[in-house]
Amino acid sequence: MNVFDEKIDKILLFRILLLILQAGTQNYRIMRKLLLFLSLFSFLTISAQRDVTKFLGIPVDGSKTDMIQKLKSKGFDYISKSDMLTGQFNDYNVEISIVTNNNRVSRIAVFDKYIVDEAAIKIRFNKLCKQFERNSKYVSFGEQTIPEDEDISYKMMVNNKRYEAVFYQKPVTFDTLSIQQEIREILLEKYSEADLANPNEKIEQESISIAKDIILDLIEKSPVWFMIKEEYGKYRIFMYYDNEYNKSDGSDL
Repeated sequence: MNVFDEKIDKILLFRILLLILQAGTQNYRIMRKLLLFLSLFSFLTISAQRDVTKFLGIPVDGSKTDMIQKLKSKGFDYISKSDMLTGQFNDYNVEISIVTNNNRVSRIAVFDKYIVDEAAIKIRFNKLCKQFERNSKYVSFGEQTIPEDEDISYKMMVNNKRYEAVFYQKPVTFDTLSIQQEIREILLEKYSEADLANPNEKIEQESISIAKDIILDLIEKSPVWFMIKEEYGKYRIFMYYDNEYNKSDGSDL
């Protein structure tokens, strides 16, 4: 490990917070990032592996066949005719669909089995928001519950409003070696190897800014989100556990 990598290791987790604070609090995007890093900082561990989204403790990854077997071991029943699983999740009867990309699981979609009326779906949506907010494994930004006096049927029908809430599973580990290499590659577009071997304050600050964006991108690879779906005047919740690493990135175009 060279001098540059040693400096990156020391500053990556600590001075990145200082720089965000120094950036000011007027910009909402900056505040989102600040809140995210503060919520992550208390449990962050450095590692050379990659976290992926988990559903019931099962990584949203691997083959569809393996995923079906793992979900069956959790008590779900596989219905071959519909190619879905059924069972109970978070005290609700649900159906589960497994989505793949290039033969790798990229999404676990969980649907309420039964439809309900407007009042019930509003309570269900808000309860889910509060459950995720209280769960230390997740982070979110701002209030996402529906106001009690909101007429969601009117908003959805007339204004095409989409009711959804997004949360992110907090990474327990970061692949710091890959982060260091990516920072180096970006900085080498502007600076020489000699500059990086003895980085000045400008290079250090620029490396932290780059690291911040890389880490935020990693965090956003593990979204868990849910939305209200309307069906003939009734409603149900659709919930998605996404592994963005296994999604198409346009490289095949």
